Amino acid sequence: MQRYLYLCRHAEARDSFLLQPDFERNLTPDGVRQAHETGKWIREHYTTIDAILASPAKRAGATARILASRLYYDEEQIIYDPEIYNPKEAQLLKSISQLPESAQKVVVVSHNPALTQLARSLVNRNLPYLEPGQVYAITAILPQWQDIFITEASLLDTHQPQRI
Repeated sequence: MQRYLYLCRHAEARDSFLLQPDFERNLTPDGVRQAHETGKWIREHYTTIDAILASPAKRAGATARILASRLYYDEEQIIYDPEIYNPKEAQLLKSISQLPESAQKVVVVSHNPALTQLARSLVNRNLPYLEPGQVYAITAILPQWQDIFITEASLLDTHQPQRI
């Protein structure tokens, strides 16, 4: 089955300040705009999605909810996985491998450097690091998501929102 993976770095977040945990960082106004732009781009180029897998960090969760609204996806169905907050590449792969088999098109909202490293591994290319709000659209023939460990994928496209 042809499957699509949209690896999206969370949109621009506020800088951390004294005593504020990294997990609690919110999106900037430009980050909100970036997430809307990226969601619109995914919808216009790839129509619908079947699942969103997101880090529960505030900036990633906010990005995922904005993407869901632009993609006409029920935000109550977003899968928040604490294992993909500040993950290693192997943990991202593991979380993706556990996605429902019915999901053909999936958005993953997480963090660098693991998100970019995963994209590089899947497409076997040295891709630039994902910028805030940027997405890599990747496709692979996979009977099931657990086969993500043993497949090579193709980079279809990328979108980087304008920075203001």
